[in-house]
Amino acid sequence: MVTATDINLSNLDLFQNGAPWEAFAELRANSPVHWNPEEGENSGFWAVTRYHDIVRVLRDAETFTSERFTNLEEVDAEQEEARRSLLETDGHRHRALRRLLQGEFTPASVARYENFLRGLTAQTLDNAFGQGEFDFVSQVSEDFPIQVLAKLLDVPEEDTGQLINWGNRMVGFDDPEHADVLISDPESEKYRLVPFRSPAALEVFAYGDALAKERRGKDGIDLVSVMVNKEMSDGVPLSERDFHTNFLLLVVAGNETTRHTITHTMNNLMNNPDQLAYLQENPGAIPWAVEEFLRYASPVYHFRRTATKDTEINGQKIKAGEKVVTWFASGNRDDTVFDRPNVLDVTRNPNEHMTFGRGGPHMCLGNALARIELRVMFEDLINRVDHVERTGSIDFLRSNFVHGIKRMPVKVVLR
Repeated sequence: MVTATDINLSNLDLFQNGAPWEAFAELRANSPVHWNPEEGENSGFWAVTRYHDIVRVLRDAETFTSERFTNLEEVDAEQEEARRSLLETDGHRHRALRRLLQGEFTPASVARYENFLRGLTAQTLDNAFGQGEFDFVSQVSEDFPIQVLAKLLDVPEEDTGQLINWGNRMVGFDDPEHADVLISDPESEKYRLVPFRSPAALEVFAYGDALAKERRGKDGIDLVSVMVNKEMSDGVPLSERDFHTNFLLLVVAGNETTRHTITHTMNNLMNNPDQLAYLQENPGAIPWAVEEFLRYASPVYHFRRTATKDTEINGQKIKAGEKVVTWFASGNRDDTVFDRPNVLDVTRNPNEHMTFGRGGPHMCLGNALARIELRVMFEDLINRVDHVERTGSIDFLRSNFVHGIKRMPVKVVLR
């Protein structure tokens, strides 16, 4: 049996078939605040895997800062300044950046898009289901959220393929299929000052600059216009770097997590036909079932913080400067919080999952949009299908950051 001392969450082979649920369970049970060595002298991180410990870290930004970056990569001060976005900012500046964007992501704001989403969902499913057999990722889950992002950014529909390409290349920084240059490759040093060490980031910056030039000084209400024309609440103007990194964040975050949640949810419903049947018979339950879709999918494995001072978590002493990594996917399967956590239960209530974080200043800005996208998609999809079956193997993204699926061939039988 694998013991906690054998588990290395920085080893991507552990994630080659999706989430290592058994490893997370072992850590929660026997080493909930676990020192995970990494390659390099004195390098490593504390893996925090229990729900309540994760919540504590997320809600205490003074002790556990995001300013030292939020993924596992070691970055120096020059990289921190060049690559800093909303995610890697705390305090007053974080609140100002969040206020700049949050108006378009409130529940009331995203509710305005429901009719658009229903039409888009119908078009997406018509195109896919008309084929009978198809790759669910490319035909459904990849196509749908990128169209929503394009509307928010007010970019042409013909650009959505490029947006998907950029997202794949950046989020897939550890996957040889997607990365231009693997983050582990010495050649990535050429790109050390751009997010994900990816050449794709430079292309995204150039694309954003062209949009900003076109919209600066005008009265547009899209997110690009808001970023270049609206005054910051802290009085500090948005710099070129701020625009670049936060535009890139929208391109990635606005597509990747919803896309993977849709794919995982379809896969999970195929694996649990009783739950699909329940929702077919009780479509009114779908809005609440979305919370279980999100918990069970856990599209983002982790986010990192850095201790600002000596502290302790669950009795484990943490030194100032050490990396503290909160594993959301593990917290979503904590049996002290969720009854039968490894069972998909679309009626689960309460369901205080941490797919979007769990409180604290960095709670996911786009959570209301993701929820309405998932609800509208599965209200239409579940109403149409009799059953869905896989026709081939699932290809997972090689990553311990994003719990992603690259391909999932399916056959759909309609009602």
